[in-house]
Amino acid sequence: MKTKLLFSALFLLTICFFKAQMDDNFYKPNKVLRPVENITYENFSIPVENDTITGIILKPKSKVKATVLFFHGAGGNVSSYLFMTKPLVDKGFQVVMVDFRGYGKSTGKPTHLNVAADGQVFLDMMIQRPGITGTKIILYGASLGSQVAAHLARNNKDKMAGLVMDGSLSSFTDIAMYYKPEYKEVISRYVVSPYAAKEDLQDTEGLPKLFIHSKDDKDVPYGEGFENYSKASLPKDFFEYSGKHLEAMKTDSDKIITSIEKMVMR
Repeated sequence: MKTKLLFSALFLLTICFFKAQMDDNFYKPNKVLRPVENITYENFSIPVENDTITGIILKPKSKVKATVLFFHGAGGNVSSYLFMTKPLVDKGFQVVMVDFRGYGKSTGKPTHLNVAADGQVFLDMMIQRPGITGTKIILYGASLGSQVAAHLARNNKDKMAGLVMDGSLSSFTDIAMYYKPEYKEVISRYVVSPYAAKEDLQDTEGLPKLFIHSKDDKDVPYGEGFENYSKASLPKDFFEYSGKHLEAMKTDSDKIITSIEKMVMR
């Protein structure tokens, strides 16, 4: 009996520890910011609880077509993803890139829950900001950033003109099982995503959505992006390309931007 109780206690402790480490396994912040070159931009900061989240607003030379709120992936910081946003700026889009807690100049430590909460604070402040108010809003989630983008889209769909899911994962749980197949059974049973794109996307009726995924993607399986597309409510489009994770804005930016422009013109 004692052995049984001891085993149960150790098992529960293992699960609790595993859960506690999940967020750490997802977020890989980098504090070193690369220079922003050949783009007019403005810095911003937003207080959140005892921390501050920061970011940059990239401004086009021409009249603003719409504002894109860009949520980057697990690694780096806003400056690591300029290769994805500069084509949008060059085509007349204003792009707001945010670093959640721990990334770039932002303080604190990212977790699934505070990223979602801070995302809502960020969205609420941006849509009221001079220069953004009155423009149509597109949410753009890249890789891990697709989770918070889909979650915000579900809760704010009437305020948005469109949603872009680029290299998107279906849920934190699903991607954890992909990277840790040896723990698949434990993860599937005991690790519950606090929010999941494949669920949030089912409740985005009427919001135009564009899904972008490479059939060769080794970082986030093609199947996860296609599952998101399959479960998403209408209207929706899927753009498949060949290449590495998040490379579509390098190789097929004109096609992607044309699809985003159609969202704005609806």
